[in-house]
Amino acid sequence: MSVNPTLIFLPMLAVVALTFVAFIRMVVARSAIIKGMDPSYYRAHIGNPEPENARAAVRHWDNLFEFPTLFFAACLTGFVLAVVGKWTLIFAWGFVAARVLQSLVHMTYNNPAHRGGAFVLGVLFSLALWINLGVSIFARV
Repeated sequence: MSVNPTLIFLPMLAVVALTFVAFIRMVVARSAIIKGMDPSYYRAHIGNPEPENARAAVRHWDNLFEFPTLFFAACLTGFVLAVVGKWTLIFAWGFVAARVLQSLVHMTYNNPAHRGGAFVLGVLFSLALWINLGVSIFARV
């Protein structure tokens, strides 16, 4: 049974959507506190920091440009090399689910142990995705 390789773009779109949700969350959090902040803080982020909820939203936004880059690279690699299979999609969607769970924890009650567990799960799905791609690549060599 062959898999439509363009299906790999659906989990990618899900992470992109999550990134936009995080952006909106960050804007809302910062907008709520901007009147009480010293504008010079935003020149170099020196001085009294933002309140915790705004800092968490900013940190969450930043996180979406760190580890997920490996996910995007894996998905694009699989598509370009035409090795997107059932397991590729399972691992990609597993990463998305873990990332959404991590985001939900981070943006709600923010328990580091729960957030960390979701992060580790995402790392494992990403590792599985890359191993799956590596096997496919070495099978062609």
